[in-house]
Amino acid sequence: MKIFRAKPSHQHHFFDEQIGLVDSLFVRRESQKPDFNRRMFNEDFARLFRSMNRRNGNLFEIISNDGELIQKLLGNVKTRYAPHSVDETIRKLVEEIAQSLIWFGRAYYFLHDDTEQEKVHVASLSSDGVVRLFGTHIQWVPKRTERHWDRGDEELPREIRILDTAKLMRFDISKSIKRMLSAQNKTLAVLDKNQFGIANFHPPATHENPNPTNHFDFRVWNDTQERALYRATRSTGWKGRKYDSSKCSDFFDCHRLIRFRRNQLLLRDDILNQLNGELSRVGKGYKAGFSVEISGTDELPSVAQLNELEERLAREEVGFNEVIDYCYKR
Repeated sequence: MKIFRAKPSHQHHFFDEQIGLVDSLFVRRESQKPDFNRRMFNEDFARLFRSMNRRNGNLFEIISNDGELIQKLLGNVKTRYAPHSVDETIRKLVEEIAQSLIWFGRAYYFLHDDTEQEKVHVASLSSDGVVRLFGTHIQWVPKRTERHWDRGDEELPREIRILDTAKLMRFDISKSIKRMLSAQNKTLAVLDKNQFGIANFHPPATHENPNPTNHFDFRVWNDTQERALYRATRSTGWKGRKYDSSKCSDFFDCHRLIRFRRNQLLLRDDILNQLNGELSRVGKGYKAGFSVEISGTDELPSVAQLNELEERLAREEVGFNEVIDYCYKR
């Protein structure tokens, strides 16, 4: 095992056969990843911005005491797609942070200085293996195989990398959202585990009776699963992508939609607050007293507007189409 100060490894996945017993304390195994319902919820919940937002004006207002430095910090963020304007970079960065928080509860980004081009590259790294001990962040990297096109494969030993905290940005999911997701995920895990349990109620065919009669009422099974899903997702407002259920009224659907969208906006605003704090902190390494505040413009929906919309819905002063348009288009 090697222990040394270094930049982090940005490898996000390790094969299960490379993860030993000790490694599993720090690195998530592939088999531990969530299944159908939870995966579907995580994907839906992380879509904080609607496609309509991209066609309008700026989504964010940036106030900083050094505009050149904020351009330097955000101008080379390595998101999953091609380079963008700073406004578009912030949008994609917030969504990427949201995905990590929902899946893992934490997100990390590291600043790499390019002294030749005088640029700063901000790149994400997996939260797996990164822990904080006595104010110092370390990254646990399991044994791995590094493949080279010009020579043979190289077997690398297990490493503990001591990271530069001044270059590391850390984001944590809020306690309220964490409690809400934790309670929901317990039920979703049970539903996922028994998703295909209905097959156990089919009587086996035999030579004497190739088409056995089945007295099991599958409608009761489906109703029970649907009720369990709705009860588990009451706090988040998620509907499980059941858009055409005849059992739910329009009033029910609208209240659920508002609740789900509000939780998304609470997550978005919390990420922006943390982003302001982390950018101001790491920016002080380049300029003393640096500060930045990023906030949403009127192009983005707000929690206050959703609260008002919900009150109007309760008083029957707003139509269902208006609620749906506001939640889906903003």
